[in-house]
Amino acid sequence: MHSEDITIENITKIEGTAGLTIQIEDNTVKDLKFIIKDYRRFYTQAIKGKPYIAAPAFLSRICGTCSVAHLFAAITAVEKSQGIEVTAQTRLLRRLAYNGLMIRDHALHLYFFVLPDILGLDSILDIPDEDGNQGHILLHDSFDIKKLGSDITNVIIGAAIHAPYPTLGGFLKLPDPSKFPDLIQRLETIRPQVLRGIKTFFDWKEELVRNSDYLALRNEKGYDFLEGEIINSDGKRVPTQDFHHFMKSVVIPYSQAEGYVFSDTHEDYLVGALARVNFNKDVLNPRTKTDVAQYLSVFPSKNVYHNNLAQAIEILHCVDDAIDILKTIQITDEKVVRKPPQAGVGVGVIEAPRGILYHMAKINEKGIIEDYDVIVPTAQNQINIENDLKKYFNENLDKDRGKLKLDAEKIIRAYDPCMSCATNFLKIEWRES
Repeated sequence: MHSEDITIENITKIEGTAGLTIQIEDNTVKDLKFIIKDYRRFYTQAIKGKPYIAAPAFLSRICGTCSVAHLFAAITAVEKSQGIEVTAQTRLLRRLAYNGLMIRDHALHLYFFVLPDILGLDSILDIPDEDGNQGHILLHDSFDIKKLGSDITNVIIGAAIHAPYPTLGGFLKLPDPSKFPDLIQRLETIRPQVLRGIKTFFDWKEELVRNSDYLALRNEKGYDFLEGEIINSDGKRVPTQDFHHFMKSVVIPYSQAEGYVFSDTHEDYLVGALARVNFNKDVLNPRTKTDVAQYLSVFPSKNVYHNNLAQAIEILHCVDDAIDILKTIQITDEKVVRKPPQAGVGVGVIEAPRGILYHMAKINEKGIIEDYDVIVPTAQNQINIENDLKKYFNENLDKDRGKLKLDAEKIIRAYDPCMSCATNFLKIEWRES
């Protein structure tokens, strides 16, 4: 019997720390473990006993990269627990700020982490600093795209990370409309650069196809990261408040994060840009749909590498949606919506860059948080990642071991995982005598 082990101690170019071990016997994968190594930080335990007004700012600290996603999910959960209805202007400004997050975050992943794989290089530091070089052009595109995403959030919510303006019921400070024309001009200027990136990720012909299920928010009115119903590949629709009942958590003893499967079928599933574009390409911004029609033709797709292409298309959608909002919105002075504290439970489900993000807040009549729960995209994708890797290794064990390791990292990177987010949310039960 021939047996060997393949070990990758640290997966490169991802958010956080993860490893991979594969046990091979008789040219078959006997065991494979995708191991999230970041240690648990118990944010959801630490917030208990605090006033609900503290939850959004506190929980936005879960992740710097996705700070705005956790901020808005927490705000939504607490607002729903308190019966707070925000104004149309607040919802529009939150959408605009979220476009900035998606532009910045997707650019970071695609150009800094994935682009070196496309160019056959180890990192962006190896890209030749030569005018006319494809990698050089794309890398400088990414600087412009990423900065513009940050600048949008700076103008609308005060900062790209740990934003100070959004609060429960509205905004502590409204943005300055005099800064909008410059943003509009820069967004128009950036479109050809974004389209160049989309073509690059479309032309990359890496492929791993598996019959995964998918899960995403769906809003019939438009391509929406903040509002909608949850939909899966079977067309089943689930209200966001029932999301937790739709999922079943799975303890993974070798990982610092739980995994998740569907509660009725116990099947794994994928969340993220690939799922979103698969289900929602028909409601993308009309200008985006026109300019990327040839690239949208591959969706719906079961190729996990198309998650990268889907993110690139989402950047253009967010650019075009931001242009539309900035050109039409009329900022009016309005007060934050306030209500006396009440006992209640609220659920906030939004699409983080990496997929569905769930926040649940249980608050007592004094406005104190009694319980809090968070389910993040990377934890939901963990089992699907493992099963993708098992398929890849079983079909490619004849390849050079160095090639196998590189491809395994590229498959994991395609999910754009965030390990630090995935390790905060396991529930803990304290027993005192």
